[in-house]
Amino acid sequence: MSSLVDSFSRRIDYMRISVTDRCDLRCIYCTSHSETGTHEDVLTYEEILRIVEAAASLGVNKIRLTGGEPLVRARVSQLVSMIADVDGIEEGSLTTNGTMLAKYARELKQAGLRRVNVSLDSLKRERFAAITGGDRLPDVLKGIEAAKQAGLNPVKINMVVLKGTNDDEVLDFARKTVTDGWHVRYIEHMPFEHSATQGNGLVSTATIMSIIEAGLGRLEPHKSEAGNGPARYYKLPGAEGTIGFIGAVTDCFCAGCNRFRLTADGKLRPCLLDDDEVDIKGPLRRGATVEELARLITSAASLKRAQHHLGEGYVPAARTMRQIGG
Repeated sequence: MSSLVDSFSRRIDYMRISVTDRCDLRCIYCTSHSETGTHEDVLTYEEILRIVEAAASLGVNKIRLTGGEPLVRARVSQLVSMIADVDGIEEGSLTTNGTMLAKYARELKQAGLRRVNVSLDSLKRERFAAITGGDRLPDVLKGIEAAKQAGLNPVKINMVVLKGTNDDEVLDFARKTVTDGWHVRYIEHMPFEHSATQGNGLVSTATIMSIIEAGLGRLEPHKSEAGNGPARYYKLPGAEGTIGFIGAVTDCFCAGCNRFRLTADGKLRPCLLDDDEVDIKGPLRRGATVEELARLITSAASLKRAQHHLGEGYVPAARTMRQIGG
């Protein structure tokens, strides 16, 4: 059991690691057009491993690799293998936009990866290109199938629902849980100050649920067998796949938060939706021991607030979603 406990008695056993802030897409809600840092700003795999070892010594046992897009970084399967060998780490997973997943799915599985989440916001090719800045929908669909074939199951499909942009596809995604056995998760749009969609109206999970039930039938609660996140899961009648809802704004899940984040440039973030950070790269590069790194991780956990304040109009401003890793 994790010994990492925050000021509100929440036990922290899950770390999300951004391995790069670079991406081969430019999703409108995720990124600005500001320049990324230099190669030297980014943690090396050996440095990430040291931080994971320190986190594992505190009882963190689940790691998720994110970006940017993690698969644009060379030899990411090597990092997966390194983390899988750390004593105490029980599960490694990855979130990807899927454009290169067909190429790397089997390699990732062989390296020790357990599961993948794929970000996908439209099943319409032209709209996908408009949202992401790239005509890559066929590549993503191939990646989803390759991940399934490689055994990275359940492959979860994350759809950020944007009012007036893709909310008319809610039923199309839900139908995929019946026809193709997809595991779909609808995510409320989280506004960031530098996001191109910062002013978009919110489509709440309650609205999404009502659309699905009106079009496809009653949603029955379902207990998920895999995952560390805040989603509430359901199934449609006759569906093999599941439907999850992450109501980051209207259904605050902070009371059960079990995670913190490591940015690609070496900052520990206690909360995705707050700008507090603790520098761990500096001490690491000055020769900090695993014990000293563990103390820094503990100090970051102590900064976790009771909950975020998106519902009160607060908008994170220091970084884009691409720089944090979601």
